[in-house]
Amino acid sequence: MSLMGMEEMIVLGKSKNSTASHKEAKLGNRANNTDRHVGARMRERRVMLGLSQQQIADMIGVTYQQAHKYERGINRISAGRLLEIAQALGVQVGFFFEGLEANESVHEISTRQRMCLELARNFSQIADKRHQDALSQMARALATK
Repeated sequence: MSLMGMEEMIVLGKSKNSTASHKEAKLGNRANNTDRHVGARMRERRVMLGLSQQQIADMIGVTYQQAHKYERGINRISAGRLLEIAQALGVQVGFFFEGLEANESVHEISTRQRMCLELARNFSQIADKRHQDALSQMARALATK
């Protein structure tokens, strides 16, 4: 076998080993249910505050694609980044882990939950107290029928 052939075998062997170890490393860094729960809580708080993904991304210094990946639990959030997100959203870091013990499955916001969050956000933005009272009374009346 020529020297060139031996070099190719060595290089191929190295690349196969490095690919295998790269895959193993990736599996160790794969997001899990906790990451998805933290992302869902991040999204829930962002929606509650009426922020877009672009706005929260700008606040924490990442692209909106990265913010989206955080919220979907695709990418893991480092401890330092989680602290930045908590500060931007005005919550303690523990907020993101609330409800995790009781619900180990992925936390998805249903359409109804999203509507409730948006209703609460919009209600809090009504400046006139009389309008808030009127809306509250109307909701009570509709709920009892």
